[in-house]
Amino acid sequence: MSALYGTYARSELAFERGKGVRLFSQDGTPYLDFHSGIAVNALGHGDEYVVNALKAAAERVWHTSNVFTIPEQEKLGQRLVDNTFADACFFTNSGTEAIECAIKTARHHFFANGQPDRYEIIAFTGSFHGRTLGAIAAGGNPSYLEGFGPALEGFVHTAPGDLAAVEALISDKTCGILIEPVQGEGGVSAMPVEFMRGLRALCDKHGLLLILDEVQCGYGRTGRFFAHEWSGITPDIMAVAKGIGAGFPLGACLATAEVAKSMVPGTHGSTYGGNPLACAIGNAVLDRLMAPGFLDEVDRMGQRLAWHLQQLQQRFPHHVVELRGKGLLAGIKLATPVKDFVLRLRNDQHMLAQSAGDNVLRLLPPLVITEADIEEAVGKIAAAFEAMDAEPSAQARSA
Repeated sequence: MSALYGTYARSELAFERGKGVRLFSQDGTPYLDFHSGIAVNALGHGDEYVVNALKAAAERVWHTSNVFTIPEQEKLGQRLVDNTFADACFFTNSGTEAIECAIKTARHHFFANGQPDRYEIIAFTGSFHGRTLGAIAAGGNPSYLEGFGPALEGFVHTAPGDLAAVEALISDKTCGILIEPVQGEGGVSAMPVEFMRGLRALCDKHGLLLILDEVQCGYGRTGRFFAHEWSGITPDIMAVAKGIGAGFPLGACLATAEVAKSMVPGTHGSTYGGNPLACAIGNAVLDRLMAPGFLDEVDRMGQRLAWHLQQLQQRFPHHVVELRGKGLLAGIKLATPVKDFVLRLRNDQHMLAQSAGDNVLRLLPPLVITEADIEEAVGKIAAAFEAMDAEPSAQARSA
């Protein structure tokens, strides 16, 4: 019996090493990784540049308190500011901590401006913002809230896509709107450009803050540095994590100067957030992402993945209900139970993928994939569909 909490429905499969887009189990079996540790391993496994940065940083200072200046943190924060809408940055260890910082920053902004009653945030059904009490309240998913007492006050929800419904929820208590430009956990749904622009306009009209959760869809995954760039808008606050450390625990909350200025000593903090080791790796990851042509190639691979999935849908319309997502955050809504299909891919095809809400197969390959990798993955999915069609139960249904 394991000494660990039973909070994960773990597979017995364990990996001992990885290289590029492949993981190798303890018996040496290679697996094509279109899971990426849930969009974390942005550069795949064993990226030489990041490994060398880790080794070099490990020979220096691993950790100090944030009561001291941390040069690597200052450097990474400035680079994120230089490449985004933001003027200020707070480093965390995870995405849910970045969301907590975003919520606190939004509420404290209005408190500091003499409006303490403006603390309510409009959020959306189908969203996922993390597992802390604040994050599950923001997500509003009843299954995540169950058993943890009353949900944290201050969040109201509506379905995404309806600007009139969003505006109807705005009151004198509202401080902001929180949304994922591409929902990951909820079903790999990309928000329409017009809806994102409409939310920005609503925030401007009513004096609200637009808060983006780009923990999963950001950091190059859609072919741009951040997914909101496709809409031509900017947020006031943004939560970042997952790909930012390419496997090392790291997150960040970014904000404009006007919004961040009230976050003075005593308002927030983190023991580990942005320590020297984490930020050395974060800088190495950013070196790779900002290299000339890197994001252009990610965009190209995202387009190629979409094309190959369209061909798959045409071959297997009885299995593929709908294609979703953006770039290398892709989803296939299936006609068959997705969790069973994930196991079929893993056990029979040695391919790692993940399920998402609304019976969606979620594909999250490393950003360094090639078209050959995409063709291999789509071939494995096709082989799984063909095996299902050949099973006696499928033949009986079609008889």
